[in-house]
Amino acid sequence: MAPKHPDADALSPTVIIGTGLIGASIGCALTEAGVDVRLRDRYRSHAVVAAGVGAGSVEAPMAAKVRLVVVAVPPAVVAPTVAQAIKHYRNATVTDVASVKQPILADLEAMGTDLRRYVGSHPMAGSELSGPLTARPRLFVDRTWVLAEGTGSAEAVQTVEKLIGICGARLVRCAPADHDRAVAETSHVPQIMSSLTAARLADVPSEDLRLAGQGVRDVTRIANSDPALWRQIITGNRAEIATQLKAIRDDLDRLIAGLDDIRTIGDLIARGRVGVAALPGKHGRPASTTLDHVTVEIPDTPGALARLFVDIMGQGVNVEDLSIEHGYDREVGYLSITVEAEQAQDLREAMGEKGWTLRS
Repeated sequence: MAPKHPDADALSPTVIIGTGLIGASIGCALTEAGVDVRLRDRYRSHAVVAAGVGAGSVEAPMAAKVRLVVVAVPPAVVAPTVAQAIKHYRNATVTDVASVKQPILADLEAMGTDLRRYVGSHPMAGSELSGPLTARPRLFVDRTWVLAEGTGSAEAVQTVEKLIGICGARLVRCAPADHDRAVAETSHVPQIMSSLTAARLADVPSEDLRLAGQGVRDVTRIANSDPALWRQIITGNRAEIATQLKAIRDDLDRLIAGLDDIRTIGDLIARGRVGVAALPGKHGRPASTTLDHVTVEIPDTPGALARLFVDIMGQGVNVEDLSIEHGYDREVGYLSITVEAEQAQDLREAMGEKGWTLRS
């Protein structure tokens, strides 16, 4: 059992309202740290399942003793749920984990809610999966968790800071409007673009889909997301999303008009590379431009991947990233290993000498 976190008592008991992936994962992280967590959900069965995976207890606490309330419900009902929690748990700090911040704050202000104990926040973690069975305590470790500036008293802010610290996330402070613009740029519009690409595949003949490689799977991975959740997220941040989509429409118009012009096409691809390079790299450092990829064929046999990792480890290289692509006509896979460019050729030669088949 992990030792009790120094801030565990300061957050006990914590009530989590909404036990999907995010709420249940927060519960797992807090419970693992020694916090007394109580779970609530519109569907009690969901809370029971979350309790079963270690997210807390379904036993109701004494309302006056609750220190923290985490609202992890669908975006459309966040504001009324926060307002109700502020009234019911009169001594608790209340935070939400919704992916938009300004509309929720505006709704709470319109309701006349006392916002001294409310602090908006947003953990930038999750997946295309959903539900309490997918919860895991380390979901937020080293991930960004935004704390909305300008909300809550200093004491309330400190309480949410403790929550973020226990979950192992990286705290970033951001004004609500700035947050909503940033998530439109880096999360919401990418989801839409992925879904648009995947939706086109529904009309592609099955024989054409046999040619699909890892690229289209990478682009469409997040398209397998919950439509009901994303309908609410996109609606809630529609103004910022519309601004981004109009800019993309202008890019598409230029591309369509310039398909016969190699400069237009080259400019688009070059701008894409600049955008990729602008993303933060490992541990938040600037992305390295000196990385290379070594791709090794893996037979679909027990222990093959483990043997490959042992051989890679024996070369003393630092693996920056990796991915696996599955073969569809042969029972093989392809492990793409990202390493520093100066180490790539030596690794290729070493893997070849050990009998591994390299993919050019």
